[in-house]
Amino acid sequence: MITISDISARIAGRLLLDHASVSLPSGTKAGLVGRNGAGKSTLFRVITGDLGAESGTISIPKNARMGQVKQEAPGTEDSLITIVLSADKERAALLAEAETAADPHRIAEIQMRLVDIDAHSAEARAASILSGLGFDQEAQARPASSFSGGWRMRVALASVLFTEPDLLLLDEPTNYLDLEGTMWLEDYIRRYPHTVIIISHDRDLLNNAVNSIVHLDQKKLTFYRGNYDQFERQKAEADELQMKAKAKNDAARKHLQSFIDRFKAKASKAKQAQSRVKALERMGTVASVIEDHVQPITFPEPEKQPASPIVAISGGAVGYEPGKPILKGLNLRIDNDDRIALLGSNGNGKSTFAKFISGRLEPESGDLRLAPSLKIGFFAQHQLDDLVPNETPVEHVRRLMPTEPEAKVRSRVAQMGLATEKMATAAKDLSGGEKARLLMGLAAFHAPNLLILDEPTNHLDIDSRRALIEALNDYDGAVILISHDRHLIEATVDRLWLVNNGTVTSFEGDMDEYRDLIVASGKKKDDEKQKQSEDQASKADQRKLNADKRASLAPLKKKINEIESLTGKLEKLIQALDAELADPALYEKAPAKAADKAKQRGEAAAKLAAAEEQWLELSAEYEGAMAS
Repeated sequence: MITISDISARIAGRLLLDHASVSLPSGTKAGLVGRNGAGKSTLFRVITGDLGAESGTISIPKNARMGQVKQEAPGTEDSLITIVLSADKERAALLAEAETAADPHRIAEIQMRLVDIDAHSAEARAASILSGLGFDQEAQARPASSFSGGWRMRVALASVLFTEPDLLLLDEPTNYLDLEGTMWLEDYIRRYPHTVIIISHDRDLLNNAVNSIVHLDQKKLTFYRGNYDQFERQKAEADELQMKAKAKNDAARKHLQSFIDRFKAKASKAKQAQSRVKALERMGTVASVIEDHVQPITFPEPEKQPASPIVAISGGAVGYEPGKPILKGLNLRIDNDDRIALLGSNGNGKSTFAKFISGRLEPESGDLRLAPSLKIGFFAQHQLDDLVPNETPVEHVRRLMPTEPEAKVRSRVAQMGLATEKMATAAKDLSGGEKARLLMGLAAFHAPNLLILDEPTNHLDIDSRRALIEALNDYDGAVILISHDRHLIEATVDRLWLVNNGTVTSFEGDMDEYRDLIVASGKKKDDEKQKQSEDQASKADQRKLNADKRASLAPLKKKINEIESLTGKLEKLIQALDAELADPALYEKAPAKAADKAKQRGEAAAKLAAAEEQWLELSAEYEGAMAS
C-alpha cells in the first residue's frame, strides 16, 4: 500500500497540490492524469523526495525499491546491453565480489543470492527489453554514444524496467517511443508484477495497461477503479450528480433566504426568521463543477480541391546521400480525400517519406507528380525549436499576413487554439502543447489540400488530443499522419501504409492486427511480415479499384461530412439549451423565455433526428458502393 496523506506542494510559489490524499493498493497499475501544468510531475518529485512537501506525508513500505527513468540519457562508450545490465546495482556488486571472494561461506552466500535474484538470466531479460524497445542484437552491442538522444532515452527506460523496482514511476514514457515501442510497453506494463504509476496522455495505453486512474484536478487527487474510458464515465456521472445536488441546494437556500429577507424586520416573525437563518447556516453549500475549457483546434478549409490523384509516385527512390536510398520501389498514389497513417519502427523512413511528399527531399530516381496548385502543410515535431523565442504568437502570424488589421491577425491566432492571454506571450514561455498548437496553425496557415503531421501529439494532453481529432475529422483535405498515439490513428484515418524493408506498402489489416504483428515474437513476427508482403502484390489491382471508387464517390463523402458537422453543431446547441432549461430560476423570472427555449430545443432535436436519418442513408449508400 502506498498512502499519500494531506500533501501540499508548490513550484515557484505556485500551489499545485493542496492537502491532497490518495491510497494505492499493492500491485496497482495507476494512470496519473490531469491537465498539462496541473502538477503531475511535481507529485512524482514529492514521492521520490526530490521536492519537499509543505505538509502531509507519503507512506511507502520499508525497503521498497523505487525506480524512474533518469532525465539524462546515457551517452558513454559502453554497449547498450552493458548499460542495462549495470543498472542492477546489487547484481553488479555481487558479480564483482565473486571475482575476488576467498571465504567459502561468503562465496556460497553470493551464489545463493545470485540465484535468488535470477542473475543468471539477466542478460537474456535485458536483451528482451531492449529488443522490445526497438534495438536488435547488433544495435545492443553498439556504444550508447552512437545513438541520438531519443534512442538513448529508450536505453534509460530499458534500464529502469530491467531493475523491476517495487514502485515504478514513468513520466510520459511514450514521448520518445514510436508506435511499435508504445505497443510493446503497453503489454509490458500490463504484465508488470509490481506497482506502477504512469503519467501519460496516451488514451490506448491508459485503457489497456492500467487498472486504475488517479485524477489530479483543482489541486486534489481522486482515485477511480478501472481504465481511462471507465474513469471518464464515472467522472461524468459524479459531475452530473453534483450539478443536480447544487441546483437543489441553491433552490432550497434561495427559498429560505427569501423568507428571511421578507420577515426579518417584523417582530411577529422574528423567531421564524432567526430559525431559518440557523437552518441556512447548517445547510451549507454544494460546490460547483469546475469545467476547464479546452481551446478547439481549427484547420482552414482548402478553397478548391484538385482532382485525384493529388500525389502519384512511380518507381520512386529517396535518400540523403546519392546512391544510398532510404526508400525505393515507391509506387503509390494519394487521393484528395485520403486519410493515411504511416506505420513502422523509428528509423525505417517514415519522416523521410513525409519530407519526400512535402518537397523537402528530391527524388533520387523515379517520378513524383503533384496535382497542379496542390498546397501542402507540414508539421514536424523537431520544428518546435524553429519558433522565434522572443516573438509572440501574434508576431509569428503577422509575418504571414502583414497587411491585415490587428483584429484579423488575432482571430487567426485564436483559430489555432491559443487563449487570448497567450497571444502576447513570448514563444519561449509557451508550454509544449501551446507551441505545438502554434506550429500546427502555421503549417496549415495557407489552407493546404494535403496536411502532413509528424508526431503532433507529444506535448498535447488528452483533451487537446481530442480537439485535434475533431479538427482532423472536420478538415476537408487529405491527411498523412505519423503518430505513436493509436487512438488518434484509429479515430482519424482509413488507410494504413507500412514503412518497412526500405519501401512503403499498403497494410491491409487494422490496428489490432498490426498490434498482434508487433507484439508477436521472433520468427512468427518475421513470417507474418513476409506473408503480408506477398499478399500486397495480389491486392494491387483491388487497391487501385478502391482508389478509383473513392474518387467517384467524393461528392457523396463530402455530403456525409457536411451532415456530420451539422449534427455536431445541433448536439452542442441542444446541450446548451438543456443547461439553460435545467435552471429553476429561468421559469420563475422569465417563463416566456423558458417556453421559447423549450421550443428551440424541440426544433433542434427534430433537425438532429432528420440529419441522423439522412446520414445513415447516405453512409449506407457510400459503404454499399465501396463494397460492390
